[in-house]
Amino acid sequence: MTADPITTMFLPIALGIIMFGLGLSLRVDDFTRVLRYPRAVLVALACQMLILPAAGVGIAHLFGLPPVLAVGLMLLAASPGGTSANLYSHLSHGDVALNITLTAVNSVLAMITIPIIVNLSMLHFMEQGQSLPLQYQKVIELFMIVLGPVLLGMLLNAWRPKFAAVMSKPVKLLSVVVLLAVIGVALFKGRGAIGSYFAVLAPACLAFNLLSLAVGYGVPRLLKLNERQSIAIGMEIGIHNGTLAIAIALSPLMLNNSDMAMPAVVYSGFMFFTAAAFGFWVNRKGRVGSAIVSNS
Repeated sequence: MTADPITTMFLPIALGIIMFGLGLSLRVDDFTRVLRYPRAVLVALACQMLILPAAGVGIAHLFGLPPVLAVGLMLLAASPGGTSANLYSHLSHGDVALNITLTAVNSVLAMITIPIIVNLSMLHFMEQGQSLPLQYQKVIELFMIVLGPVLLGMLLNAWRPKFAAVMSKPVKLLSVVVLLAVIGVALFKGRGAIGSYFAVLAPACLAFNLLSLAVGYGVPRLLKLNERQSIAIGMEIGIHNGTLAIAIALSPLMLNNSDMAMPAVVYSGFMFFTAAAFGFWVNRKGRVGSAIVSNS
């Protein structure tokens, strides 16, 4: 795929705006809080970095995804939770402080795990020479594009907290606009294939979305984490940073492949509705459980 100058400039800037907005909401305490939730963080990371990639491979084979879409699904699986997970966790009475910590930690670790998972996926799904892996130089560029704005936002939050608080709302609004623009760019660049891909991608992405929520909530509950922590992890695992996955797939600096962006585009169309349904279910379950306890 040839490099589009507009895309080359727009995607890094768009991703930088979104990650800067994330940085404005983070403090050093959000990283050190890991020491207060070591078990919950380890369980969440195991779900994110071990179970989800394995589930992604299984779903890609189960639904017979073409190799390029299978790699795109794995890119999505490797992407950290999105900042929207914090809002959905709050509305569902999850542990929002844990969500913020997981978003912070996952966003840093993803810069290491994304190249590993994507490159292994290419080796597994694609024939030699079909696509270029993420090279070391591109990984460094990914660090700069993603973590640079996060650190800038954190520094501004530390030095000028009142100004950062004022900036936070317009930046969040701008992030939503940028997210829609990134999805629009992905749809435009993949317009020739989206129709033929959608029939196979829609069920695969929905299945992966539901499985992500189930793993994120079910595994912590099986391991005896409390309800609020399990809800938080469920939202963190189920709501991926689709913008990051789309930007990596589309950017000429990264994978430069619009087809690989399609799973993240389709997934983004599902995840907010399924997350809302999941939040309604856990709240209803909690109310029913409380009513049974109070009546017994």
